Amino acid sequence: MLSASTRALVKATVPVLQQHGVALTSHFYRRMFEHNPELKHLFNQGHQHSGQQQQALAMAVLAYAQHIDDPSPLLPVLTRVAHKHVSLGIRAEHYPIVGKHLLASIREVLGDAAGDDLIQAWAEAYGQLAALMAGLENDLYRDTVNADGGWSGWRPFRVVRKEAESEEIASFYLEPSDGGALPGFRPGQYVSVKRFVPEWGLSQPRQYSLSDAPNGEHLRISVKREDAGPGKPAGRMSNLLHREVAVGDVLELSAPQGDFCLNEDGAGPVVLISAGVGQTPMLAMLGQLLRQGGQREIRFLHAARHGGAHAMKHKLRQLAERHARLKLHICYEQPRAQDLAGVDYHAAGRLQLDALRELALLPDADYYLCGPLGFMDVQRGSLLRQGVAPARIHYEVFGSNPSAD
Repeated sequence: MLSASTRALVKATVPVLQQHGVALTSHFYRRMFEHNPELKHLFNQGHQHSGQQQQALAMAVLAYAQHIDDPSPLLPVLTRVAHKHVSLGIRAEHYPIVGKHLLASIREVLGDAAGDDLIQAWAEAYGQLAALMAGLENDLYRDTVNADGGWSGWRPFRVVRKEAESEEIASFYLEPSDGGALPGFRPGQYVSVKRFVPEWGLSQPRQYSLSDAPNGEHLRISVKREDAGPGKPAGRMSNLLHREVAVGDVLELSAPQGDFCLNEDGAGPVVLISAGVGQTPMLAMLGQLLRQGGQREIRFLHAARHGGAHAMKHKLRQLAERHARLKLHICYEQPRAQDLAGVDYHAAGRLQLDALRELALLPDADYYLCGPLGFMDVQRGSLLRQGVAPARIHYEVFGSNPSAD
C-alpha cells in the first residue's frame, strides 16, 4: 500500500503528464532501445515509427496517476494488457528494465521539476504496478502451459493453406510443425505471429485474431494487407505475409490469448457487429455458435468499403442460406458498379444501428463489436441510446488502441 505522501506526489504530476506525456514516453522508448536494443523484437516497430505506441503508453501512465488512490477501476484494462504481454512474451524480469528507463526519463524530461522525492514516489508507484502486472501475467502463463496443447513462448506452425478472401485479406491455415496437439481457445482470442523483417534486421511480432472456431484441425488467421497511404507507411508484417509467405513456410506463434471472447454459456440472441478486418474474431464466434447447434438467434452486421474489400462474403451468404437463425446485414460505404445490391450488400453508406432496430435490437441479446475506434464509438453509443445495458456490450478495438498491422 502506497503512503499518502507518495500518492500525493504521483497525483501532482497529472497536469504535467497531460501536457508532456507523449514527450516523456517518446524519450523513454528512445532511451530503452538505445540501452537495451534486444527488446526491440518485443515491440511493434511500426507503431513506434508512427507514434501510436508512445501515445498509448502516455495515456496509460496518465490513467495510473489519476487512479493512484484506487487502481481497481483500471483492472479490466490491465487484464487486457496482461493478455497482450503474455502473447508477446513479456515476463516479470522485463519490468525492472522498463522501470529503470521510465524513472530516468522522468528525471531527464522534467529536469529540476523531478526532485528526489518525486522520483522515489514514482519508483514506489511503478513497483506496485509492476507487481500487479507480473502477477496477472504469471497466472496467464501458468494456465496457458497447463492447458491441453498449450505452450509458453514461441512454437513453429506450418502454413498448410493460403487463401485470398478479398482484394486485401488473405487467410493462413496453420498446423503445428512438431506434430503435437492444437491448443484450445475461446472464440474471439488472438495469437501473436513472429517473422523476421529483413529491412529492420529484427524479428517482429504482430497479433491477429483467430478467424475460425476451434476445430482440432488447424488454426486460421485472416490478415489484411496494409498498403501505404497519405502519411501512413505500408504495414511491414502484413505485406510480408501476403507477398512472401507461401504454403509450406513456417511461422512462429504464441499460444492464444485475449479476453474479448464469446460467452458460450449464454442462451439469448447474439448480435455480431464489425467493420473491415474487424470481422475476423466475429467469424470465429459465428462458427462456434453454429457448430454448437441450439436455437440462439444470430445477427451478423458488417460494414465494408465495397465488395472488393469484403472478405468471405460468399461463405457468409452460404451459411445464412443453411441456417435460418442467422441473418446478415451488410453495408458498403462506397459500392462499386459490380457490387450487387440485395446480394453482396443490403444498404449503401455507413452502418446505422438506429435504422436497424427491428433486426438488431433483440430482447436479452449480447452485442459483440469490433472495428476501428471511430466505428466502435458510434455503434456503442447507438446501442446505449437505444437502451442496451452496458454489460451486454462487448468490444475490441482494431487499430492503434492497440492492434497490429
